[in-house]
Amino acid sequence: MTSLATAAALLGGAVLLVPLFKKAGLGSVLGYLVAGVLVGPSVFGVVHEPETVLQTAEFGVTLLMFLIGLELQRERLWALRRSIFGVGALHLLVCSAALAALAWWANLRPAGALIVGIALAMTSTAFALPALAERGETDSEHGREAFSVLLFQDLSVIPVLALVGVLAAATGSSAQAQTIGWPALAAVVGVALLGRPLLSLLFKFASKCGSHEIFTAAALLTTVGLAWLMTQVGLSATLGAFVAGVLLADSQFRHQLEASIEPFESLLLGLFFMAVGMGVNLDLLRRAPVAMLGLAVAILAIKAGVFYAVRRWVTRAPDRLARPAALALAVGGEFAFVLLSAAQSAKLISAEESEVIALAVVLTMVLAPLLWVLNDRVLVPHFVKDDEPPPFDRIDDPGTPVIIAGFGRVGQIVGRVLNMRQIRFTAVDASPDHVDSIRRFGNKIYYGDATRLDLLRAAKTADAALFVVCVDDVQASLAIVRLVRQHFPGVKILARARNRVHLMELRELGVTAPIRETFAGSVELARHVLRDLGEPDERIERTLTTFVEHDHEMLDRAQAVFRDEAQLIALAKTARAELDSILREDAALDGRSDRQSPELAVASTSKESTS
Repeated sequence: MTSLATAAALLGGAVLLVPLFKKAGLGSVLGYLVAGVLVGPSVFGVVHEPETVLQTAEFGVTLLMFLIGLELQRERLWALRRSIFGVGALHLLVCSAALAALAWWANLRPAGALIVGIALAMTSTAFALPALAERGETDSEHGREAFSVLLFQDLSVIPVLALVGVLAAATGSSAQAQTIGWPALAAVVGVALLGRPLLSLLFKFASKCGSHEIFTAAALLTTVGLAWLMTQVGLSATLGAFVAGVLLADSQFRHQLEASIEPFESLLLGLFFMAVGMGVNLDLLRRAPVAMLGLAVAILAIKAGVFYAVRRWVTRAPDRLARPAALALAVGGEFAFVLLSAAQSAKLISAEESEVIALAVVLTMVLAPLLWVLNDRVLVPHFVKDDEPPPFDRIDDPGTPVIIAGFGRVGQIVGRVLNMRQIRFTAVDASPDHVDSIRRFGNKIYYGDATRLDLLRAAKTADAALFVVCVDDVQASLAIVRLVRQHFPGVKILARARNRVHLMELRELGVTAPIRETFAGSVELARHVLRDLGEPDERIERTLTTFVEHDHEMLDRAQAVFRDEAQLIALAKTARAELDSILREDAALDGRSDRQSPELAVASTSKESTS
């Protein structure tokens, strides 16, 4: 079959199956895998040599590692250090030991069982991160922990490859075992020292060309070039791409690089999973379906169970963190194929053993999306109970002039300004995850629910001059205001309003000047829009002043009827017509002013004002 027909078959399979699997809640990765199985040699035989497709598709994993490296700014890497080198190392060690024991029990030699255990403990970064992203959980606490564990595993591939060589030499299995020597060390050190300035020069040159295509080509050149360099010194291409991303993580080009690379990464990553699906040996699966499926299920159960047990009962993590992270990390990984190939070359395992284990890894990728379905539709609704939240913090401040309830994006800005003026404040937030995250950056904050009277008393609200309500939840915000107004009437309340209705509800409770969180920034953005369109500054100021004054007037008028939806809608239509009329008159006046002399414009204005 021609290359065009092959490409059409691959794209057709992806376009038809991936949306169906996503709609069924099974994830896009399983759709790509099934599409690969169908077009591969085991079913329709559209592609007879999946290895050739896999060689091209592995570039998708390389680009994924580049994008992961771009996300690792120094601050984020430092913030995740405990998860990466603590939880990540613990997970790999315990899972590797358990799976190595299973491999040894299955009559593999000790050296081969050790490498197989490590290979099976690896999780697919290309599988887990897109699955979490589809669920909107990448930035959740368990999403960040899964990312940290995956990052540690990616970094561990190089020393594990070195371990293959050591074991092969120790057992006398192979004289051609892969070793990591001085050229590799020199390459890594050289790239670390010289990479950042050289890459900055490259992208400055590319950006000056003013061509998006040239910038994209420079990004691909960086990824491919460093990946090729690492392969020349015996390391993996993915390490080179990852190092390239880390070097550019703090550069001014980071976001532009992400936008340029991501389309290629997504397409090639889908092709990678299709190539993995093509490589599934259905004959082996037909000969021993129960044994192969049982092995895949055992791998999933051991990986998920070990991680869950360690996080729950050794490190005391709550179920809401341990369970979803365990599910994300249960699947096998693409680096398993790399390690199995190296172990086979070093004669630590046989070709038949490698083929069986590789098929089991692929089957874990096929079965892993079903774990999420089981979790979402069976475990969570029927068995999983929310963990008891940790006890609220004991507030030991002697009393401060300002109390901030809610220390998110708005509360933190208020706190930073107060810190600049060395004004003491007490900050409380009701999210334990958020509190832990803020504390990692050295901020003092108390975990507590400001809708509870005992916490307000513990914070010595009666002694405060200002109570600033910055919580994101509208109902919680209103509850806090009611509580403070009722029990601490002498304390002035300042509150953030999420929208116009929230603002009017706060005013109804007696908050005299609620602050709409996006209003001032939106007006300022409009100012820049008009300025960049060439409007004169005087006209811009007059337009925005008119808009703001009219908006405040409409808020006062809406306050009296905002509980009556019909009257509120009628008022909104009237207000829009009034503002259009005002701005149209203002534009007409500007037009006459542009055509007349200043004296005539003044005379004309005077005449209109007396008519």
